[in-house]
Amino acid sequence: MTSRKGAAKARRREEFLAGLGEAEDVFAREERRREKDAEAREAVRRKRGCESKQRYASRYEAEVTIAECRVHGAPPLHAYRCPYCNGWHLTSKPERE
Repeated sequence: MTSRKGAAKARRREEFLAGLGEAEDVFAREERRREKDAEAREAVRRKRGCESKQRYASRYEAEVTIAECRVHGAPPLHAYRCPYCNGWHLTSKPERE
């Protein structure tokens, strides 16, 4: 004959495990929400870092534009390769070493 404490503990455990179905749904919803938020953040980064800027096909084109801007008194500019479009953009931030 088993102890009533053991049976009660087993029953509570089974009830708990049966109720996890709802908790698993909560975790899945949270994961989907996080993925959606990450996609939205990446879209904003892409827009601000690439799509809203002038794209140059080569570094040479970007450097020519920098030289033209310098003639007209623009602040120092630098060209960098875009990680999104693999084109070239200009920035006034100092060059990375």
